[in-house]
Amino acid sequence: MKRFIPFFLCLFLLSESVAGQTAGSEEIKVEKANATKRPRLGLVLSGGGAKGVAHIGVLKVLERAGMPIHVITGTSMGSIVGGLYACGNRSQKLDSVVRAQDWSYVLSDREDLSHQSLRERSQQNTYVISKTFNFGNHAKSEGGGLILGKNILTLFDALTTPYNDSIDFSKLPIPFACVATNIVDNTEHDFHSGVLSQAMRASMSIPGVFAPVKKGDMVLVDGGLRNNYPADIAREMGADYIIGVSVQGPPKTADDLHSTPAILGQIVDVNCKNKYDENLAMSDIVIRVNTEGYSAASFTPSAIDTLIRRGEEAAMQHWDEIVALRQKLGPTSNARPRLSTVRVPLPSTGRFRIGQLVFENMTKNDEAFIRQKFRLHEGDSIDNDRADIITTSIRQDLYYESAKFRIQNNPDHTAARVVFTAGPRKQSELRVGLRFDNEEAVALQANAELPLKASIPMDVNITARLGKRMMGRIDWSVHPKSFYRQTFSYAFRHNDLDFYDYGDKAYSLTYNRHTLSLSLLEFNLRNFSIGISVVGDYYDYRSMLVDKNPEHQEDSNPVDKGYISYQGTVDYNSENEWFFPTRGARFSARFAYYTTNFLKLDNEVGLRDYSAMWRMTFPVGSHFSVQPMVYGRLLCGNVVPLMLSNVMGGEWMGYYLEQQLPFAGVGHMQMAWDKMLAAQLQGQLNITQNNIVLLRLAAAQDANTFSQLFSHRTMLGCSASYYYNTMFGPLGGSLGYSNLTKKVYFYVNLGFVF
Repeated sequence: MKRFIPFFLCLFLLSESVAGQTAGSEEIKVEKANATKRPRLGLVLSGGGAKGVAHIGVLKVLERAGMPIHVITGTSMGSIVGGLYACGNRSQKLDSVVRAQDWSYVLSDREDLSHQSLRERSQQNTYVISKTFNFGNHAKSEGGGLILGKNILTLFDALTTPYNDSIDFSKLPIPFACVATNIVDNTEHDFHSGVLSQAMRASMSIPGVFAPVKKGDMVLVDGGLRNNYPADIAREMGADYIIGVSVQGPPKTADDLHSTPAILGQIVDVNCKNKYDENLAMSDIVIRVNTEGYSAASFTPSAIDTLIRRGEEAAMQHWDEIVALRQKLGPTSNARPRLSTVRVPLPSTGRFRIGQLVFENMTKNDEAFIRQKFRLHEGDSIDNDRADIITTSIRQDLYYESAKFRIQNNPDHTAARVVFTAGPRKQSELRVGLRFDNEEAVALQANAELPLKASIPMDVNITARLGKRMMGRIDWSVHPKSFYRQTFSYAFRHNDLDFYDYGDKAYSLTYNRHTLSLSLLEFNLRNFSIGISVVGDYYDYRSMLVDKNPEHQEDSNPVDKGYISYQGTVDYNSENEWFFPTRGARFSARFAYYTTNFLKLDNEVGLRDYSAMWRMTFPVGSHFSVQPMVYGRLLCGNVVPLMLSNVMGGEWMGYYLEQQLPFAGVGHMQMAWDKMLAAQLQGQLNITQNNIVLLRLAAAQDANTFSQLFSHRTMLGCSASYYYNTMFGPLGGSLGYSNLTKKVYFYVNLGFVF
């Protein structure tokens, strides 16, 4: 029997061990079960346009309290803040993001200057209105609003990387849902899955302002029209407790409704009351932010700063309630579902290796054009900025109405799947510009771009200008290569101009000018272009009034004449703004050889025209910049026709005539000698982002010969200007004086310059 004692003892110990393991397993199961039964917190963020940035201040306080958030729901601006937070972005990053944006650009369809050729930049800073027109029974446009929203969607795509392919929103680091309104049947549509950036874009599509988002047979606009405070969705997603943030102002009275914006705002607010009160009632803590004095469009830096601070202050008023609720939620768990548990995120949020390139809604020729232009191959790397440049080219070079990109995870988890999607083809685009100044009065310019159906990109541009200087122009352009373009042009101009000499009017000239030009080479990169062309000009003089100066009397009877010239140009521009840059450089140089018979000018050697301008902008602090500039034009030849001679004055380079050189303190077109060199120093004070003060000092030398260039008296000028930079162009004026005219010069400009 004793032999079996050790055996039974071992058996007993083994059974105790198994029992212990079983008991331990049961305890683990109970613990996990208890963990799954822990209360879940839902965060609800209301809509409100710019006022919704106050949500970021609330998030700062919740993070300070260590509050675990298990579910987020939002509408409109609440969907943007909530969606970005659900991706794992902390409040501090969201704060930096909203402050870093140029909201006037983000909330528009303007192209990024740094992504455009110089020709495209000039167009963007000439025309106030740009509208695409499609014709035919089957032509459809991505319209329905003043703004298509391509810039804000590009921003959303960048900020939600790598979660910008179609996903289940419950698998995000924090489960998320947002609300849109289907205006086909006026029903609520809740996004629980799909492309996150597109869901956010649909939720904030203010009717009439942003184009709606089409999904299947639905047309989706701002979710605030049906559910501006989606606490009910948070409950459906399993939230036991709800903290909600409302940025709605107090109800308006009859005395408040005295303006068009107030009335329109009231209509929106009334329509946003659906389910609002009952959803507020199911919330445990409602944080109401004081947004008085601000509207849905208050995206200025000072407004953003104030709204975020007010959100933080409103949340701190509920600090004791927040702490008490935090204690009810118990210990936090790291077992939240994350997208990384079901798929491997891309290895970098900066540059991505291309595993697969996909082009949607584009022809094979167009795909080949883009691949060649940007040298795109699988295995190369790409980032959001380069992808955005490519979508710009799809819109502008290939005439698609819209284009977007997505950088997604590839199935093999080692490289990105990059998708470029084009919208419908443009059939035509109309642009309109309007301006006023105190010298030319009102001027209107319109441009129509007509893409042609062909195997290689080509288009016809028609431009017309009405005002003191009338112009009609037609350009036919072909660009068979990625950066190369050829253009054949005809232009008619009717000008009525005054020329001044030492501040007094010398000539009043009315003439017609006919111009034929063939661009043999036009090579465009982002900041750089080269052009070689042959140009034919014919001047048809209609009338001319001349003062009593004997030298001027010699030109009193101009003879109609034609000139043939060979021209070469080089342009470089890295400035960050077209009119009021705060950094960057600009350089242009031009050579032209003028003849009357392809070789000579009136039996003399042809007139040689050497022109150049170089300027740099240096920031000095955050609000001030200094801009030195040197420029000039040298004419070499025995014969210099009046219409090709040097003129100076005005604010802008080449304003009334192509050869016009600006000069501070001189307003009208002043006659100058054949050789002219000038320098200008400008100080620019940006009081705010759009309020700008300019101070200019200029000096110049001119003469008929090189030997006399620096022997004449130096021309000096100065001016002070104030401008407000708007979407319609610079609005402001200048006051100046020069020792050339010895007169005070006053100038007012309203609108883009053309």
